[in-house]
Amino acid sequence: MSRTSRLLDLLQLLRNRSTPVTGPDLARELGISIRTLYRDIATLQGQGADIVGEPGLGYVLRPGFTLPPLMFSADEIEALVLGSRWVAARSDDHRLSQSAQQALSKITAVLPKDLRERAEATNLLVARNTPAPARIDASLIRLAIRNEHKLAITYRGPDGAETERTIWPFLIGFFDEARVVAGWCELRQAYRHFRIDRITALTTLADRYPRRRGVMLKEWRAINAVPPQP
Repeated sequence: MSRTSRLLDLLQLLRNRSTPVTGPDLARELGISIRTLYRDIATLQGQGADIVGEPGLGYVLRPGFTLPPLMFSADEIEALVLGSRWVAARSDDHRLSQSAQQALSKITAVLPKDLRERAEATNLLVARNTPAPARIDASLIRLAIRNEHKLAITYRGPDGAETERTIWPFLIGFFDEARVVAGWCELRQAYRHFRIDRITALTTLADRYPRRRGVMLKEWRAINAVPPQP
């Protein structure tokens, strides 16, 4: 294993732990000596990784340090390119589609020449589709989910009848035919799913919903038997 690969593996081990892990445990997982481990930690700290701890107490990587994209494998690059192209081609959220294109440009711009050429020449393509157009700005739903804010919506059902709802949105599902937002509906006092193309009006409320998004997502998955994503 090259030293660069070893440093990346060490970073990944630390990123996967939320509590301090001892030097001997890290050295054992990496198959290196404790002296080499201490030297590698010092190197990463010198490169800006916010690793705190000391021998005998353990180490933890504070949030905020990201792995350099230059070290992506060929398979990881293809996965990133495919995912970005899928969002750019199939999202009816203009801001999300534009952000996917910008993210892909940033990734390819910093790749070494051979990997950049591989990314640009990948044979993994995404066919465009035309989901039912949204009547509202779908990016407002994403922002409400991010900030855990309630939404007041006017929703048109399959029979054409409209109802006023206040929902606590926590998830958007992207399907071929439509985009669907999942949330707690105050009117029904239950989890409900709303096709975004059937939302005819939307207002973001100042109120934050009283439950954490992650808690509701876990509860919703249990009800719908949806396995957690990796």
